[in-house]
Amino acid sequence: MNAFIWLIDTLLDLYMWCIIISAVLSWLNYGGIINPSNRFVYLVGDFLYRITEPTLRIVRRWIPNLGGIDISPVIVILVIAFFRKLLWDNFGPY
Repeated sequence: MNAFIWLIDTLLDLYMWCIIISAVLSWLNYGGIINPSNRFVYLVGDFLYRITEPTLRIVRRWIPNLGGIDISPVIVILVIAFFRKLLWDNFGPY
């Protein structure tokens, strides 16, 4: 059971890092610091967009736009952190 809980926790942690990296990459892209026409940057950005956008889209439906600032990654990260804490408190090792 502990291995299964560890696996779920690790997957949630990886997904949280994907959201963070995707947000930072979008800021760097918007600021002109990285070149989105670079093949590697494009592939990484596209991969991160494809795995994070379905979750972020759900949050964006319910949270209003705050003057051009997208807080959906912050909300998703907080929800993931809550579920990780809940997971370890209820099913973690005693």
